[in-house]
Amino acid sequence: MKGISNGKTGIIIVIVFVLLSGCLSGPDLQKGTISLTSSPSGAGVYLDNQYRGTTPVTIPDVVTGPHTLEYRHPGYTSWSTAITVTPGSSNYYAALTPQADTPVSSDIIQTISPTPAPAAVTILPGKKTMIIGDSNRFSGNAIGTERVLLTLYGPGIYAKGVSLVQQNVNGLGTWSYTWNPGSSVDAGLYTMIVSDPWKTAEDRAEFSVIGGGRVSISPSSYSAGKGETISFSGQCTTGAQDVVLILAGPGQFSSGKDLGTFSVGADKTWNLKFTLDETMPTGVYTMYVYDVPKTTSATTQFTVGYSSYG
Repeated sequence: MKGISNGKTGIIIVIVFVLLSGCLSGPDLQKGTISLTSSPSGAGVYLDNQYRGTTPVTIPDVVTGPHTLEYRHPGYTSWSTAITVTPGSSNYYAALTPQADTPVSSDIIQTISPTPAPAAVTILPGKKTMIIGDSNRFSGNAIGTERVLLTLYGPGIYAKGVSLVQQNVNGLGTWSYTWNPGSSVDAGLYTMIVSDPWKTAEDRAEFSVIGGGRVSISPSSYSAGKGETISFSGQCTTGAQDVVLILAGPGQFSSGKDLGTFSVGADKTWNLKFTLDETMPTGVYTMYVYDVPKTTSATTQFTVGYSSYG
């Protein structure tokens, strides 16, 4: 009897295995493609709690059947709803609602006309040039909207634009925002764009970030006579567009003389030709170079002797 029992058990196992094999060898599950858009665009899309990109986005090879779909966007109410994916292509559209308003329901996936555009939005930077480690305050006016969106373009992580914040507009129709990136920002030219939430009106402001680099200076000669000319040149890698040169030495140069501001070229170099005046006292001089505004500096020394013409 024991042997018979073991034999039956073996037969059952074989039958289960055959059934499973039949299931595994069956036809592949059908799949579909879904295309997702939203207002505003740039919303994060989560299909079955897995991130699948930002709108507008097309997701291919989705297994047909029920799924959960969720849109997330900074400053807007996040929500999810159930969808049924069918073979072929399907389109889904969501008009997101700002967080301060009534949360949207799951029937938002439909074509909804955007809110009318505001008359105007404006922006002004607090600093046209800011130093790495500083902050920059932006402000402006907005008519016809309770909020404005701020998007920043520039070097590094801002190359494709980063949505910073959705800022409230006060009762006087003005807004302000302070950008404080700390020291983890690259030097270069930036553009801050302000728009209404539906991006039907916008304004922009350019500003420079400098610092995190160095300046250098080298003279063509470390000694010269009165009436002769010395060329000074160097590099500036802080992102500054100009450098300033100050000369210190004997006599009237004891407190330093500002020689002026000189442009930094596209190759990040600058140069100056300086003629030694006949009235300059003999002695040792120091030439200082600073980027503008002063984040770093460099110096070099040279000697002024007697006139080579005397």
